[in-house]
Amino acid sequence: MKIERVQGTVFHYLTSRSVDSAGHSHPGPEKRATMAMVTITADDGSKGHAFGPTEVVRPHVLEAFARKVLIGQDPFDRERLWQDLVHWQRGSAGQLTDRALAVIEQALWDLAGRALDTPVYKLLGAYRDKVPAYGSTMCGDELKGGLSTPDEYAAFAVKLVERGYKAIKLHTWMPPVSFAPSVAMDIKACAAVREAVGPDIALMLDGYHWYSRGDALTIGRALERLNFAWFEEMMNEQSIASYSWLANQLDIPIVGPESISGKHHSRADWVQAGACDILRAGVPGVGGITPTMKVAALADAFGMNCEVHGNGAANLAVTAAIKNCEWYERGLLHPFLDYDVPPAYLRSLPDAMDADGFVHLSQQPGLGEDIDFDYIAASTVESY
Repeated sequence: MKIERVQGTVFHYLTSRSVDSAGHSHPGPEKRATMAMVTITADDGSKGHAFGPTEVVRPHVLEAFARKVLIGQDPFDRERLWQDLVHWQRGSAGQLTDRALAVIEQALWDLAGRALDTPVYKLLGAYRDKVPAYGSTMCGDELKGGLSTPDEYAAFAVKLVERGYKAIKLHTWMPPVSFAPSVAMDIKACAAVREAVGPDIALMLDGYHWYSRGDALTIGRALERLNFAWFEEMMNEQSIASYSWLANQLDIPIVGPESISGKHHSRADWVQAGACDILRAGVPGVGGITPTMKVAALADAFGMNCEVHGNGAANLAVTAAIKNCEWYERGLLHPFLDYDVPPAYLRSLPDAMDADGFVHLSQQPGLGEDIDFDYIAASTVESY
């Protein structure tokens, strides 16, 4: 089997999610958005698909890098092809990003699963076929009845518990919210949620990403009193020394790094520096399923958990394939949005959750996304 085509398809779809000036998602009026789908086709007709932002997998990225590496190659040689793509990153002038690499590599995994009529999580070496989910909230806002006050966070947390979640992660307020960042407001929200849901629900905090050491320590000590399960990305992750300092001051587990570049290499540096208690990696952020599995193995070698960052079919597949991950991150969630309604280009959610808070792995071949190809064809605005 040889790869004969790498194609990008840009299509419109309707969404009720808006993005603020700092890049955070919030509810908003329904609008038309764009998405790109990368399709890799082999000479026997087998295909693999993966989705990404149009800016990430634009025509130049596919033409200058993906096609040069992939065309004519065996799609099952994923490690070699991923390493060859990584080799191109240095000379790409920053154009071949880890996120672009991740989309391309996910399509390779999807192709393999579809060709073998097997779910990707089983190709990875399945550990389980269902995983407990935590409800991951959107960032705080100034929408009345949304997530604008500690009491509103508490009320929403109660609804999430009623829905079946056994764990909740708060994303609190960040600019451009007028009063953010606020150490006091973050602590009030965490306290209100703990009081509302009781002692048996696991709680986590992902707060403002650029707090000072002192502010992060203040919040961390408050979270210890509230028995939170972990504290995430509260400072600039480029400063490993700051995270090492904080981890040495607190008993609450520090999880990270979430957004820093460097794939599994930078995560190894965090372990060596004692900068976290739980490693963090997500398929889009570290360059694909392949490096995420490398991070999970690294964490396992040091007796650490690797909590997978973000939702989606690829992250769910990794979560189900490894033992040292406690939760699947389901969200982002908000009182004004119904997460259980799939996006228009999917016929069903890849991460449907039962009433007990478990997400069951799809047994469809590949990544398990039930793609509505007819919708995409009717909404296509560009192919390349």
